[in-house]
Amino acid sequence: MASAPPQSPLAPEAFPDLPVIDGVSFASAEAGVRYAGRTDVMLAKLAQGSTIAGVFTQSSTRSAAVLDCEEKIKFTSDAGAAIIVNSGNANAFTGQDGRKSVKAVTNAVAQAVDIPETRVFSASTGVIGEKLPHDKIEGKLKELSGNLSANGIEGAAEAIMTTDTFAKGSGTTATVEGQKVRIAGIAKGSGMIAPDMATMLVYIFTDALVDKPVLQSMVAALNQTTFNCISVDSDTSTSDTLLVAATGASGIRVTENNLGFMEGLRRVMLDLAHQVVRDGEGATKFVSIAVTGASSDRDARTHAMSIANSPLVKTAIAGEDPNWGRIVMAIGKSGAPADRDMIAISFGPIQVAKDGWVNPGYKEKDASAYMKNDVIDISVDLGLGGGRAVVWTCDLTHGYITINADYRS
Repeated sequence: MASAPPQSPLAPEAFPDLPVIDGVSFASAEAGVRYAGRTDVMLAKLAQGSTIAGVFTQSSTRSAAVLDCEEKIKFTSDAGAAIIVNSGNANAFTGQDGRKSVKAVTNAVAQAVDIPETRVFSASTGVIGEKLPHDKIEGKLKELSGNLSANGIEGAAEAIMTTDTFAKGSGTTATVEGQKVRIAGIAKGSGMIAPDMATMLVYIFTDALVDKPVLQSMVAALNQTTFNCISVDSDTSTSDTLLVAATGASGIRVTENNLGFMEGLRRVMLDLAHQVVRDGEGATKFVSIAVTGASSDRDARTHAMSIANSPLVKTAIAGEDPNWGRIVMAIGKSGAPADRDMIAISFGPIQVAKDGWVNPGYKEKDASAYMKNDVIDISVDLGLGGGRAVVWTCDLTHGYITINADYRS
């Protein structure tokens, strides 16, 4: 990019004060993969006995790092583990060179932190189709391994940013049979956000003791109602990765019946997903879209994502125009069942349409005033059944074009 974009007006006031997770340490460094004057590589080291679960992009052009992680995540090991991430270069659509770069980096990390290469999970994010200068990353591994710190998570979050305008973090404590476990996570993502299994780059850590099948089941289920329910621009990345690591350092065991832990993990995942939307490229408004009365939950999500991904809907929101006709259009094109004469639409508390027609009591000035808010709630009831879904998106502004027109400059 020619210059860094201004911070999103929807950004939080500051990076949160996250709980320290025993059994994991972080470091970041400036390797110069693409960017100058900022960190662009992060390393996380996990204690022996850590379990790791994950979900990944389903793109047919997914990167070499994603393919490598997909293979490694299948296996269980008591050895320590590591996560290495670079920003600025996605190492995607790079053929055999891409695979060689992944292997070079993961082998070097394994040697630097003394763990098996099969337990090194890598990711790359940035420009697609350019060879990864992996030697620059390898050249920073001594510095990274020497600077590992339990308090380095904010630096790690900053190092994985690309067009992000703020570092994203979230944390909580969860109660498991009267005892507290900690959960903390970081994410990057701003554009190319319409995930189909996983999203962007997300790394979440807990000191709970969780068997891998249990953790994998939780992550896969929660992903469906968090990261898989957001969209910035309807484009699915080649590099989307979500990893959740449980170090077990607390000694507190979590089973599939521990709803308190699952709720804590859900809160962290949803908070990070919302932060990604709030940092959507050029975004000025955070939008929730709730669809009820669908024939099934799946149909409700189909309708909601059709609305969220419509450029006409998103530009109307940017222009603060309560153009509910575009909502009708997006419902009609979704492919899921809908009855025109049963549809009701509301912007926040203002019902603009019902029974397939404009609400007789609707006043345009009220809806126009509501659209000036920076958080917009759109609700649709289809009147067909009990299916429901909520998705989140942002508006589409000139800022999105500016950022992406200059992305490789």
